[in-house]
Amino acid sequence: MLIFDAHLDLSMNALEWNRDLTRPVAEIRAREAGKSDKPDRGNAMVSLPEMRRGRVGLCVATQIARHVAPGNPLPGWHSPEIAWAQTQGQLSWYRAMEEAGEMTAIVDRKGLDRHVELWTNDPPADAPIGYILSLEGADSIRTLGHLEQAYAQGLRALGPAHYGPGRYAQGTHATGGLTPAGRDLLAEMRRLNIILDATHLCDDSFWEALDLYDGPVWASHQNCRALVPDDRQFSDAQIKELIARGAIFGAALDAWMIVPGWKIGKTLPQEAGATLEREIDHIDHICQLAGNARHVGIGTDLDGGFGREQAPADMDTIADLTNLPAMLARRGYSADDIAGVMHGNFLRFLRHTWGE
Repeated sequence: MLIFDAHLDLSMNALEWNRDLTRPVAEIRAREAGKSDKPDRGNAMVSLPEMRRGRVGLCVATQIARHVAPGNPLPGWHSPEIAWAQTQGQLSWYRAMEEAGEMTAIVDRKGLDRHVELWTNDPPADAPIGYILSLEGADSIRTLGHLEQAYAQGLRALGPAHYGPGRYAQGTHATGGLTPAGRDLLAEMRRLNIILDATHLCDDSFWEALDLYDGPVWASHQNCRALVPDDRQFSDAQIKELIARGAIFGAALDAWMIVPGWKIGKTLPQEAGATLEREIDHIDHICQLAGNARHVGIGTDLDGGFGREQAPADMDTIADLTNLPAMLARRGYSADDIAGVMHGNFLRFLRHTWGE
């Protein structure tokens, strides 16, 4: 079965982690043996060959570059210009993958349908991974003109904030609404039909953004606050609002978002019981709120600054997503519902958003 992953930080791993994602995961891990500059060294879970093995033939792939103002303790770039340059480097990596036949950019309905047909009809072993370009945090968008430029480069989804305070909106573990520039950004996103990714918006910015933006919206990698109390997750009220807007949620596999009480850097998945079954609890919670299984998919965030040490204990690589259909079936989900979760719901959303 084709799997659609709605959130993978592929270019970040290539440029900042220096991972050659065209190689097997085992080789990537071996090259990192003994390194400690990143907390997840030697624990990578994602590579293009491993995605093919797991039939993850289509994904939302990110650019990401946070700008940090003086006094902001989070890691990031010291000017929007530097952040823009970083995202342009990330874009260059995606282009290099396209030139090598490893990936292919999906920017419209025609390209989407053509790629889905390739991957659902016995794809060749070296079939390219399709990717829809998304920007996680808008800090690198220097001006509205740069947003239009990014759209011309293939950008089709954008989350206005990441962690902490941002130039356009406030993100996870921050408070406050949109900035004036953020309101202008949403208006330009609407004109360009760019999908609003509500993930990482703090509660204040979330509600203001949805009040102002009447275009397509999703939550690419998002779990449930009712199961894991933290403002990184969405409350039931937020989930219901997004369901009413036709949004799709990508179930995230960062372990601290799966089970409560996680201490980053200390807790281990095995001891916390962070498994794919516990992740299905989040999927099921959204389905119960919606009254159907049409609003949830997969948005793993695997290798998004963490690896096996902070992922479901019963996963070694992204290819283990192939275990989900049988697990969902044991929970009573129908074949059609399972296909929707694994790819169909996000595909339906994109086809509606992009029209004919």
